[in-house]
Amino acid sequence: MTENHAQGTPLFDTVLVANRGEIAVRVLRTLRRLGIRSVAVHSDADADARHVREADTAVRLGPAPARESYLDIDAVLDVARRAGADAVHPGYGFLSENADFARAVADAGLVWIGPPAEAIDRLGDKVSARQLATKVGAPLAPGTTSPVTGTEEVVAFADEFGLPVAIKAAYGGGGRGMRRVERREDLRGALEAAMREADTAFGDPTVFLEQAVLRPRHIEVQILADGEGNVVHLFERDCSLQRRHQKVIEMAPAPNLDEEIRQALHRDAVAFAKEMGYVNAGTVEFLVDTAGERAGQHVFIEMNPRIQVEHTVTEEVTDVDLVGAQLRIAAGATLPELGITQDALQVRGFAIQCRITTEDPANGFRPDTGTITAYRSAGGSG
Repeated sequence: MTENHAQGTPLFDTVLVANRGEIAVRVLRTLRRLGIRSVAVHSDADADARHVREADTAVRLGPAPARESYLDIDAVLDVARRAGADAVHPGYGFLSENADFARAVADAGLVWIGPPAEAIDRLGDKVSARQLATKVGAPLAPGTTSPVTGTEEVVAFADEFGLPVAIKAAYGGGGRGMRRVERREDLRGALEAAMREADTAFGDPTVFLEQAVLRPRHIEVQILADGEGNVVHLFERDCSLQRRHQKVIEMAPAPNLDEEIRQALHRDAVAFAKEMGYVNAGTVEFLVDTAGERAGQHVFIEMNPRIQVEHTVTEEVTDVDLVGAQLRIAAGATLPELGITQDALQVRGFAIQCRITTEDPANGFRPDTGTITAYRSAGGSG
């Protein structure tokens, strides 16, 4: 490990970034700033990609298909060993929420820059996460306490709690394996479709049920936790503007949010992370109801055990390098040692992130692909 004199925290000599694209470039920038040697990995399709050019060392993983490159645990660990890495940052997507990968990294004698594998396991099961939320008093929408296996259970749930019903993948997220059902006659088809999609996307068809929130705001709370049990929140982000359950606009802090609700979200997020002994960066997600009898109430939906796409808006308003904090916590630093305490954290200004999507207007605006013919990236500080 090398010594970073600005913080006095022993840091890693070499970190392998087990990802590609935007998040890989983001992690590489912090590694460069901290004087840590970086190793990038790439498939054949990404041999000339930007993250490959910006790393100190870049090593081929395998062919273009992700399962033969970025999702190949043995290949990633082989590169880490050959490149002399002493830690692995998984980014988001690919293997970032794969507990087996986290264990394999540790078993190889490397440091996993993320939460413990046990935490990833517990959070990967959304039914188990709901049970933990209940334990800490975080409110939940009415839902099943065990996986759903047949249409009869869905019909019975709808009869008891009413429509609409949300069918959700138990071992996934990002809107995949999720169906909101408004009509009783659509329950069977929606259940089958959700289970098929969950199996395809996550390798497990298990789903559970929740009473759907009628007009929700999607609010998430960024947290940091160290190995000594210290947990802080870095306020919240509003991710309510979505297309097909995919976030499109993210804002920090959440605008026009009742202060009492804001404080409750922060409190519940920290309590949830503390209860499960969470370590490193994570995001606790909630829905805030804006209509009907439950208007103004919030419910827990999940916790993501990784850095998120929208972490940048939190960094803009708090002036905290979340990737840098991840590295230091993984190296053994505590939050007080880093000067990251709840009293010291403040929100300054407002930040917004917009994601670009491609859709085909001639085909009902379905998601599509195409060729980007011109692109100019923003540059400079911030």
